Amino acid sequence: MSVPPKISVCIPTFRRNDRLRAVLEDLARQSRLPDQVVIVDNDPGGGARGVTEEFQTGAPFQIVYDVQPEPNIAVTRNRTVALASGDWLAFIDDDERAPQAWLQELLRAAEVSNADGVLAPVEPEVPATAPGWIRRGKFYDFAHQAEGAEVPLKSMRFGNLVLRAERLRAEPGPFDPRHGLMAGEDVDLLVRLVRKGAKIVWSERAPVFEPIESGRLSLRWLLLRALSGGQTFARYTVSGGYRPIGWPGRCVFFLKSLLQMVLAGILALLVLPFGRQHAASWLIKASANFGKLTILWGWQYRQYARQPLNSTG
Repeated sequence: MSVPPKISVCIPTFRRNDRLRAVLEDLARQSRLPDQVVIVDNDPGGGARGVTEEFQTGAPFQIVYDVQPEPNIAVTRNRTVALASGDWLAFIDDDERAPQAWLQELLRAAEVSNADGVLAPVEPEVPATAPGWIRRGKFYDFAHQAEGAEVPLKSMRFGNLVLRAERLRAEPGPFDPRHGLMAGEDVDLLVRLVRKGAKIVWSERAPVFEPIESGRLSLRWLLLRALSGGQTFARYTVSGGYRPIGWPGRCVFFLKSLLQMVLAGILALLVLPFGRQHAASWLIKASANFGKLTILWGWQYRQYARQPLNSTG
């Protein structure tokens, strides 16, 4: 009889004790319990220690807690990997909620597809108190894919996935600390893994849910998120991370980004009379393309330097 694989759940956290408590409660109700939960606190004062200690006594799994004081998401994620002992490592953010079958479905998808990793949806939960234009705009949704499909390089992200531990441990880091003050450390790692032969598939059957915080219910936050995403996409495009690209290709990429930014800005003004959500949608596209252009003069939006780790990945 084969021995069932062990699974560790990795959670970086920063001053979200109520949210962390909720996700720990979710993990304790899993139909397939984790063997270990690793919590790495990016608060130098160890603010999540109390919540962790509440669960350590009587928890149906081992809980490991550590403090990583440097405001760097990559270094914090690396510490979770270093402390994890499972054959599979599942990653969930401290502000997400996991349905009862979450881990079971992730592992099932990996087994069925003979995959090295499984990526699954993060479904946003926009509060009823959010402005109407935000609720109508669906700005927090991510694209879905077919069950079992291999995930395209340009759709890689963290937030809800499981990875074969031996693949991670074979990578230096495995997360690159150079990306730790800005978004993109997750894309960098997953693209590297796929380039080295890892198979990462999609599962529609293992979603987690993300209640959207009040601080993110603003156009400013949406624009900054788009700018950061544009920078990450541009870095990997012009460096050949997605596919080989020469100087002509780079020139075409930045020219298209400029034209798309200008067009999106114009359309934002034109559609404003038809609803603020339509104007916001085009402004977000303009911000993403502006983010791509900033790579030309080397500016980076360092979201984790301005506001230390918020574990959004």
